[in-house]
Amino acid sequence: MKASTIKTVGILTSGGDAPGLNAAIRALCISGKNNYGMKFIGIRNGYRGLIDNDTFKMDTIDLEPLISQGGTILGTSRVKPFKNPVPDPKTGLLPVEGIKETFKKNKLDALVCLGGNGTNTTASLLSEAGFNVIGMPKTIDNDIVGTDETFGFHTAIDVATHGIEAIRTTAKSHSRAMVVEIMGHKVGWLGLYAGLAGRADVILLPEIPYDIKKIAKYLKAKKAKGQNYFIIACSEGAIDLNEAALSKKEFKKARESMSQSVGFRVAKEIEEATGIETRTSVLGYLQRGGDPAPYDMILATKLGSAAADFLAEKRFGNLVAVKNGSIVATPLSVVAGKVKEITEEEPVLKTARDLGICFGD
Repeated sequence: MKASTIKTVGILTSGGDAPGLNAAIRALCISGKNNYGMKFIGIRNGYRGLIDNDTFKMDTIDLEPLISQGGTILGTSRVKPFKNPVPDPKTGLLPVEGIKETFKKNKLDALVCLGGNGTNTTASLLSEAGFNVIGMPKTIDNDIVGTDETFGFHTAIDVATHGIEAIRTTAKSHSRAMVVEIMGHKVGWLGLYAGLAGRADVILLPEIPYDIKKIAKYLKAKKAKGQNYFIIACSEGAIDLNEAALSKKEFKKARESMSQSVGFRVAKEIEEATGIETRTSVLGYLQRGGDPAPYDMILATKLGSAAADFLAEKRFGNLVAVKNGSIVATPLSVVAGKVKEITEEEPVLKTARDLGICFGD
């Protein structure tokens, strides 16, 4: 066993659930205990539990089966301690003061936060406030800056791709265009990958404003050549040219006024512009639920094990990240408040364009 002055560590999961969280928790606890003699404290329901000291000892549960279980045994919430902080009505403590008390009561030497952009942004703020914090990259959106991969992404690709393929038979049988709405509010990594794997005719992404006239021209040309059905993979955050010209405030107001999600609007636009009968299917929470695919089990396990090393080496204030196949430390300050967008240099986007897929631009 290797020496480490870090003895007791808290773990929390925050934000949306994603496949691989339990696998990462398992690997962190087992590696930390076996290699460094660390003890782990589970924190329930994200930062809410950290503020309220809602904790338990991780050695009271069976860790082994967790590698293949979806969701998170710790529970989660979207509480953000630094956003509009108010005193607790019972204790009178501000959120950060409550967190200090939780650290003190549990004798925590450090905290590991598993989550996406919001979670790691809060982790960065905690680090700036003097807490020993390490972040881990979890999200089906694959949009965390400073890491090539996030666990949960590959499982979501599998689910979304299978969804597209299932819908294809209906589209073909009824000679329809089918809009498959895929998760991704701010970025379209999931829509891009699933759309390419699912052989979509059109892929619509938040990063590439679409022109419905160009989509209509593309579909009409394919129909003229004998194709009788079409698949449109549409990110839930896809925008058109008019929306791209709006200010952030105007865009938010416009989206709030929509009675249905963007996939339904796109379907209506396509039908009106082409005369092709068009329907929408929203895959929704199916994409981030269920058990992790083997790829995410392995990725989450690698990152969880590496997090134990980060703790022992006191590499606080960092995200346990992946770069070119290697595990590296990315400062949480680099991650905080940012999203990793798709650019025209992205190889998968270039491949999709080379294959003739339309992006509406």
